[in-house]
Amino acid sequence: MRIASMLTAAMVLAACSSSDGPPPTPAAVDPQLAAEGKQVFRFETFGDETQWTDRLRMHEVIAAAIDPVTALAVGLKVDAEALPPAVVQGIQDGSIDLRNPATTVALLKLDAVVGVKGTVETIAGKDTLTRVGITCALCHSTVDDSFAPGIGKRLDGWPNRDLNPGAIIALSPALTPAQKAVYNSWGKGKYDPRFNLDGMSSGQVIPPAYGLAGIHRITTTGDGEDIAYWNRYVAVTQMGGHGTFNEPRIGVSVTNGATDLVSPKLPALQAYQLTLAAPAPPAGSFDPGAAARGKEVFEGPGRCAGCHSGPELTDANERLHSPGDVVSEPEPDGAPGWASRSATRMYRTSPLRGVWQHPPYFHNGSAATLEAVVRMYDARKALRLTEAQIADLVQYLKSL
Repeated sequence: MRIASMLTAAMVLAACSSSDGPPPTPAAVDPQLAAEGKQVFRFETFGDETQWTDRLRMHEVIAAAIDPVTALAVGLKVDAEALPPAVVQGIQDGSIDLRNPATTVALLKLDAVVGVKGTVETIAGKDTLTRVGITCALCHSTVDDSFAPGIGKRLDGWPNRDLNPGAIIALSPALTPAQKAVYNSWGKGKYDPRFNLDGMSSGQVIPPAYGLAGIHRITTTGDGEDIAYWNRYVAVTQMGGHGTFNEPRIGVSVTNGATDLVSPKLPALQAYQLTLAAPAPPAGSFDPGAAARGKEVFEGPGRCAGCHSGPELTDANERLHSPGDVVSEPEPDGAPGWASRSATRMYRTSPLRGVWQHPPYFHNGSAATLEAVVRMYDARKALRLTEAQIADLVQYLKSL
């Protein structure tokens, strides 16, 4: 079963870094191409309706059982800027029923559900959802909650850690109970982008899709050295888009559809992604004095700066690391190691710009906070940090 995700970015974080100069700026790209890519990122399904409609029958599930309250509960987001004034007023005064699946269909007709693209036709005088697909924005955008929780302005590139992809997929009537059990096991903010290919299961945190400029190996195992590799991988093997992806290192060869709808969109999609900078930390979210001391801590001999180096805060462009060289908890519940399922069988050093924004940390989310990350490194690498140094280092990470 080809299922959804978007691995266009790093599969989250180790921690500790070194900063040489100011944060990198977004790449200079052709503005028109980037504008086209923005539309691709937000609204292009690459023809994946054949998966989500024809195979998984999710249009039936949405029309019958997914009202806006339920949709928000599983982490779907609503773009407030796509809502006409009358809809805004109806939500505010309660005249629009948010517990009616027909309201979800109406929101899909407005292109207001982030990352979900619906075809709504008038049949027998009633708006009817006839086809549904997903876009990159499903997993790699969220909203600022400026209107209400789960409803606001889009934040493209931010991982939707509220999203529960497995629980959504498990609603499909086309799946077996065993398949549904696996999907439901991953939990909020996690997804396994190999399960449909190798039959193993190990939920990984949804990564950000910002801060990619200057980074070649953009996923946790560095399987592909450019963004287009992963855009193609996800569009074809996970979203179910029409195109071809071949990776002999892991024995994957997938072709969907007779016409390639993925390749023509990749240049624009990449151009837009390269404009998405990692978000700066909110004002007042860290102690500047402590952060300055923390910078000295991680730049000390034998500490974080050895791997988290340069303006991108990673040595991933130069090297990968064996699983024994990185600090991370084992996969939960005896799941297979993530690197063992990759093409490289190694890990890259994760960039740290915007690390404040997307807990939990490590590829499997095994560290809930930045303090937990630092303490894990301190123990595993025998850094012998004092409590004060740990606190300062956390403040530095929050400042990135």
